Amino acid sequence: MNPSFAPLFAASPAIQIHAVLALAAFVVGLVQFAAPKGTPLHRALGWLWVLGMAVVALSSFLIHEIRLWGAWSPIHLLSVWVLLMLVVAIHAARHGAIERHRKTMRGLFVGALVIAGLFTLMPGRIMHAVLFGA
Repeated sequence: MNPSFAPLFAASPAIQIHAVLALAAFVVGLVQFAAPKGTPLHRALGWLWVLGMAVVALSSFLIHEIRLWGAWSPIHLLSVWVLLMLVVAIHAARHGAIERHRKTMRGLFVGALVIAGLFTLMPGRIMHAVLFGA
């Protein structure tokens, strides 16, 4: 294992923003799961997380490393799903549907950060090169 940030630094700004904010969202999400719910801190970190995830999803539309349908790939469908589910989660919280909010946020965290994040570790991907060397 020979980690190096060189592959990430050599990537486009969209990829750099995408990767850094995804990692930040992962960390903030872990804090959210561990911290008490409904507090001013939970709300503030929640808005920070939503904003970060929205930028992660939107920045993906500037990334075209995997091209299955023209310039697009399944990750772009995931990004559309993320944007829609962020709206669903916010709506649920604002209308007192806390269980729906909780399930939606957990689903976003697992699907968009954990599972999608694991795919970035496949050989040939930038994050694989960052963690394991080229």
